[in-house]
Amino acid sequence: MTEGSKAGDLLQQIPASKGGLPPVHLWNPPFCGDIDMRIARDGSWHYLGTPIGRPAMVRLFSTILRRDGEDYFLVTPVEKVGIRVDDAPFVAVAMDVEGEGEAQRLRFRTNVDDEVAAGAEHPLRFVLDVESGEPSPYVHVRANLEALIHRNVFYRLVELAVPCERNGEAWLGVWSDGVLFPIAPQPE
Repeated sequence: MTEGSKAGDLLQQIPASKGGLPPVHLWNPPFCGDIDMRIARDGSWHYLGTPIGRPAMVRLFSTILRRDGEDYFLVTPVEKVGIRVDDAPFVAVAMDVEGEGEAQRLRFRTNVDDEVAAGAEHPLRFVLDVESGEPSPYVHVRANLEALIHRNVFYRLVELAVPCERNGEAWLGVWSDGVLFPIAPQPE
């Protein structure tokens, strides 16, 4: 089988779904090696070095994506292939805000049309760059998969930040579904 036909073969192996996501967590097919597929930090998918231009195809591939440890795989009932992910496999491209204060709910939509409300089941995570001090924001989407929150969405998120305390230090955080998520230390 040629590398060029591998992606098409994977798509043909995805069983028809009656709504919802395929149960990739239940599938344990043999590992068939890595393929030249990459998800860039901006959420674009590339195959053999070329961007995949069909959003429907990207969405379909995203439904069979699984992360085991630090590695990412496309999984069907009959095979499992490794792919490369530069940062997070998804990007949160939109955010809706419902309510305010502790009752506030932040709903995120990803580049592949997954929708999640940040909270205990879908926590927000902020990684501070040690050199710049800039945070990289993430939201948990499903089964060990996260979305990097797009810069424009992050700016909106920061506008909702409130003072809070973390380990005895003054921080800024944001509420969603009754959970306070610390973002970064308060500027002095």
